[in-house]
Amino acid sequence: MENYRPRLADKTLERKLKGKGAVLIQGPKWCGKTTTAEQIAKSILYMSKPEDVKSNLIAADINPSKLLEGDTPRLIDEWQIAPKLWDAVRFEVDHRKGKGLFILTGSAVPLDDDEILHTGTGRFAWIKMRPMSLFESGESTGEISLKALFEQPKQILAENKIDDIDRLAFLICRGGWPGAIDMEDEIALDQAFDYFDAIVNTDISRVDNVKRDSERAKRLMKSYARNQGTQTPYTVLRDDILANDAESLTEDTVYSYTNALRKIFVIEDMPAWNPNLRSKTAIRTSDTRYFTDPSIATASLGLGPNDLVKDLNTMGLFFETLCVRDLRVYAESLDGTIYHYRDKSGLECDTVIHLRNGSFGLIEIKLGGDHLIEEGAENLKTFSAKIDTKKMKEPAFMMVLTGTGKYAYRREDGVYVVPVGCLRE
Repeated sequence: MENYRPRLADKTLERKLKGKGAVLIQGPKWCGKTTTAEQIAKSILYMSKPEDVKSNLIAADINPSKLLEGDTPRLIDEWQIAPKLWDAVRFEVDHRKGKGLFILTGSAVPLDDDEILHTGTGRFAWIKMRPMSLFESGESTGEISLKALFEQPKQILAENKIDDIDRLAFLICRGGWPGAIDMEDEIALDQAFDYFDAIVNTDISRVDNVKRDSERAKRLMKSYARNQGTQTPYTVLRDDILANDAESLTEDTVYSYTNALRKIFVIEDMPAWNPNLRSKTAIRTSDTRYFTDPSIATASLGLGPNDLVKDLNTMGLFFETLCVRDLRVYAESLDGTIYHYRDKSGLECDTVIHLRNGSFGLIEIKLGGDHLIEEGAENLKTFSAKIDTKKMKEPAFMMVLTGTGKYAYRREDGVYVVPVGCLRE
């Protein structure tokens, strides 16, 4: 397709189709799921196409297998509006006994799980897509490979092309939305605000047909944005919202709103990591709060690049969300998962990337500056020393991931310092 920017999910999709009859791609609206699937699909059914949606729903209810006819792999876009298609696809995969038959894309968890009779185990593979990483959008040079760091290179050197605080602030506020990448800067910044408006006005209610108050949704998202990177409980979010809410608000209501945001992939919390330690230490097991893209957080608070540059402490929080987004994209392309660590003593590690083979890397995220880099490196070494290497592997690498800074390099103590503008999978 003309002007298509390659995604890391392209290779993952191609690989998954060789091993399963169907692949489900999930993720937030406007992150590029359909466009990615279109690159490999041989026939396409757009379930939500306005002029066809009613007839598609009727066909899905009466004879869903009819909608599956076509050259393969056949793309069924926004399949979740007709959940019966899931079992129809599963049935076709069983009876055709082929691989790479169907690609399903969805920007929401199905409305009625009761209409899905089978899980799809053995027939389906799952891919989660997110907004573009800086490498995918062309802002990161990609000279430093996350995969290569697991091989513990003795030396690394790369030049950061985003060594400018104003440009970094812009990239945080613009986000990784494919449609915004090539827009003029001012127009590109509008897109996150429009996305935020769509969430609170329609999407948060449409996901499960439960009417939710848009102003309350705005207050929740503002509270979530203020509490990014923390393990804030729902009770605190509720109290934060109640400060500007005339009506009573239960913890269950807050959960209902956040669960709706989770179903449309707007928020994506990070699970806690539970390693074997040399000494008994109580590990905090609460998830860490994050939006799927930093631009949703800045739009929730009505912030632009200039606001971030004027308050670097706040910018550091949103920079962390940008890094978490990119690390998730890179890690999953390596069959890895990222976690957060925190214990009762207050010792934290912003991100632990854990691969299927048991290898793991420890990452601290710092906006920049020698003092913060030194602080992050010392924290990593303190944490690494607590890990019981008789029961699990040593860390494959330790890295301080930065925003500013001219170069990526390896310190004498072995800790890598890598600007996010140099990183790739």
